[in-house]
Amino acid sequence: MSKTKFGANGWRPSRINNLTGKTYLITGANTGAGFEASKILLSKGAEVIMLNRNTQKSNDAIAKLKLECGSDSKVSFIKMDLASLASVREAAAQVKSEFHKIDALICNAAIAQVPTQKFTKDGFESQLGVNHYGHFLLCGLLYDLLDQSKGRIVVVASEGYKMGIKTIQFDDMNWDKNYHPNNTYCHSKLAQMLFAYELQDKTAAAQRDVKIYVCHPGASATSLIKNSGSLKSKIIFGLMSMTPLVQSAEKGAYPEIMCATESEENLNQKEYYGPTGRMQWTGPVGACDLESHAQDKTTAIKLWTVSEKETQFKWNL
Repeated sequence: MSKTKFGANGWRPSRINNLTGKTYLITGANTGAGFEASKILLSKGAEVIMLNRNTQKSNDAIAKLKLECGSDSKVSFIKMDLASLASVREAAAQVKSEFHKIDALICNAAIAQVPTQKFTKDGFESQLGVNHYGHFLLCGLLYDLLDQSKGRIVVVASEGYKMGIKTIQFDDMNWDKNYHPNNTYCHSKLAQMLFAYELQDKTAAAQRDVKIYVCHPGASATSLIKNSGSLKSKIIFGLMSMTPLVQSAEKGAYPEIMCATESEENLNQKEYYGPTGRMQWTGPVGACDLESHAQDKTTAIKLWTVSEKETQFKWNL
């Protein structure tokens, strides 16, 4: 697919038709790109369910969204902490009990560049646990509902997959021996991409009705580094945010919204969508260059097996 598929200016929300009757789940939607994605979807008439861990911030976000998009906007919140597999299971059960149709699950939430090695409630290295294992389980638990809805899964990855060790560290998934804030973050984002592309293959083989797309926000002025990064990372990114190298959180949301709403005939599951400008940090949204290690079949299959074991969840495809 050409990078100019959507014209010189790339994909923009103006391409979205009325979304009344559509329902979208977004993880990590109370700030940053997730919040901006919610706002765009609501402005087009969709219903948005935010899956967040912080109740107060979620209620504040809902109030702000209703103020900006209208008091009748259909936006709600289900408490979910991706750092707890039990919490993910509880949230998925609530989703299935309250909603009978999901047009897209947007896996937007993430933590990044955690300064020192930390662990989730289940004992996983925190970045791998939150970014990959939590979403792996959530997607699995909601997959049948998405299938019935002929819905989509949107995995929000990162250009960080090109950095670090460029493979999965199977002999030390918790990085006990060589923990590094950025390399370990990159490891977790690569895991998400390998999972997504492998899920595409498994879905096709099983002839199921779910489409899976992979995207990235480029370099966007979100709270990701602010929330979990080191002081040094916060200072560096803060300075970068004042330059043309970093775009707004709203523009950072465009790729995930595109993958959730654009006509299937204009998307290719094997692509990797995001800003196509300098270093793929900013610029028109379209199909980006994708390095082969993100689709390595042997690594993806092994990661799938490990992920099922660690999350104690067996996918039924």
